[in-house]
Amino acid sequence: MDRLWYRHYNPKVPHQLDYPDKPLPVLLEQTVAKYPRNVATYFMGATLTYKALWDQIQRMATALRDLGVQKGDRVGIMLPNCPQTIVAYYATLQVGAVAVMTNPMYVEREMEHQWNDAGVQVVFTLDHLYPKVDRAAAATRVQKIVATSLRECLPFPLKWLYPLKARKDKLFTAVPYDDRRVFSFTRLLRQSAPSTTPCPATLEDLALLQYTGGTTGVSKGVMLSHANILANVIQICGWNPELQWGKEKVVGILPFFHVFGMTVAMNQPLYTGATIILLPRFEIDSLLKTLHKTKPTLFPGVPTIYVAIVNHPKIKEFDLSSIRFCITGSAPMPLEILKKFEEITGGLIIEGYGLSEASPVTHVNPIGALRKPGSIGVPVPDTDCRIISLEDGVSQVPVGEVGELAVKGPQVMKGYWNMPEETAQTLRDGWLYTGDIAKMDEDGFVYIVDRKKDMIIAGGYNIYPREVDEVLYAHPKVLDAVTVGVPDPYRGETVKAFVVPKPGETVTPEEIIAFCKSKLAAYKVPKAVEIRESLPKTMVGKILRKELREEEIRKYEQSKASS
Repeated sequence: MDRLWYRHYNPKVPHQLDYPDKPLPVLLEQTVAKYPRNVATYFMGATLTYKALWDQIQRMATALRDLGVQKGDRVGIMLPNCPQTIVAYYATLQVGAVAVMTNPMYVEREMEHQWNDAGVQVVFTLDHLYPKVDRAAAATRVQKIVATSLRECLPFPLKWLYPLKARKDKLFTAVPYDDRRVFSFTRLLRQSAPSTTPCPATLEDLALLQYTGGTTGVSKGVMLSHANILANVIQICGWNPELQWGKEKVVGILPFFHVFGMTVAMNQPLYTGATIILLPRFEIDSLLKTLHKTKPTLFPGVPTIYVAIVNHPKIKEFDLSSIRFCITGSAPMPLEILKKFEEITGGLIIEGYGLSEASPVTHVNPIGALRKPGSIGVPVPDTDCRIISLEDGVSQVPVGEVGELAVKGPQVMKGYWNMPEETAQTLRDGWLYTGDIAKMDEDGFVYIVDRKKDMIIAGGYNIYPREVDEVLYAHPKVLDAVTVGVPDPYRGETVKAFVVPKPGETVTPEEIIAFCKSKLAAYKVPKAVEIRESLPKTMVGKILRKELREEEIRKYEQSKASS
């Protein structure tokens, strides 16, 4: 294969990499030996050194073994970004078990599906989530619950003020610890001795079941091995020749239960001896104060976060000049936002691409070499990609033509948990068919056009919502926007845009449509525009296009039924 992209690599980035032959916990132990006094985590003023973090991981590994967890067992981790999440994750891997990361915002039905499908037996969670976890566990194989509180990792005086705020916010829950079914995270640490048992996992053993819904269908468990996750960590490290080992400070705001956050904001910083600045949720004022105070150097994020920073009314009051590099993915990065953010910080935003099935990163724009804003960049080392014909699903299309993006590399999953048919559809001859529509230019840079499932077919024309979204974001009054295909009795589908104005701005549907007419072919212009105060989003900040489309379909069916 003619790998066009190699000639645009930074000269310091090799085409192939060497990968350690040890599982993740063993590599963390090596980092601890190298940087024992480095601060591993910063959480609202409280810090843990690498030595202290490793001690907690080893104590929790002992506790898990005492709770009956064995190699290959599945352990649910339903926590926000806090030190306990890292301890639970690495302790699970240390005993050879498989982590099942669960979104804390899940309702009981979603928990039940995931834990039943994975066969989870032990769950880590927060105290105020305990009631719904307890109810969901009753309908699953979960036998033991380990609960913790954010208070347990706060510094004085926040530790003592937390219960007052928790009661005010109606988050206070008295967990019925009984040391038989319900256990205290802190008590387990205190009562358990550090483990002396070597990690029994091999590189090919499962480390993670990462559940993904994709755009349609039931949530699927992506099987990622230690080798998969480790390969992606090494690929990301190798991609940045400016990486300063043992010195970086990384913003940990991307949720660790999402594979993007897990790899770039948790595993990769821990592998390199960096400090992770933990934030349990995205709240713009709190984020800016933390950035100003802690002076991070690396900032993995998603466009929604950068949009909020750029548009904050008091942004000039915060010093963000310590930020050198940002990596963004999960959603398109509006060019105007990228330019404004780089002007404010002096740092560089590097756009990339990934998916749960690839641990997740497959493409990134080069650092210190040719960068093409609007593209997802080029394949990372040891990763190949093809653009496959949408007509036959087999042949490659020429440069510049649109097709389905397929990738191959050491970070690609082993398959879907207990789903052989879905695995066979997605993994073909070693290639991962992503479901994303893309094109490659003459330099090997890839551009995502849209999801196969999101493409709008109106009157026989193929319309890619992302193209319309880019135009909407270019409007000076628009803060957030998304385009969906809605049912239309004449065209089959038609284009509808949902728009959130910037604070203090007012915009009308007519203005938006007129703006789009000046920048898009007539058939691509939204036929309807709805102005909203907010849009539904995932915890990672990705706008839920599917949810809005389903809402419109329900409206359409109801109107047909009543007419």
